[in-house]
Amino acid sequence: MTIRRMKTYTGGQGYVYQYYFVGKRPALAGTGKDPATEYIFDVTSDRKTTFAITVILPDSAVRKWNVNHGRNLTDAEQYGAVKMRLFQGFDEIEDMMGQGRRLVVDGESLDQALTTLGVQ
Repeated sequence: MTIRRMKTYTGGQGYVYQYYFVGKRPALAGTGKDPATEYIFDVTSDRKTTFAITVILPDSAVRKWNVNHGRNLTDAEQYGAVKMRLFQGFDEIEDMMGQGRRLVVDGESLDQALTTLGVQ
């Protein structure tokens, strides 16, 4: 039995979210055939209804960052960028269950998240 660590984040819309990381798996970034990694989080804002949020990290965005910075991102750095995108969703999307179930980390948001985290 896996014990998950529930975390809390207060979003910019005033909601207090509780979430935990479920796992990651290979995925397709969108309707095309661009490979990606899908990170899944279970989330609740009312402690009654739990729903999944998927954050997609396209391989192309990671490759571009790797080339521009002359090194490969670690798994922890990729997870950090994904989590920053999740927090951005909590801050900006009022109805996460209805409109924020699938978030994407594009090249620009990857750069911004890693800069915020101090990753160079």
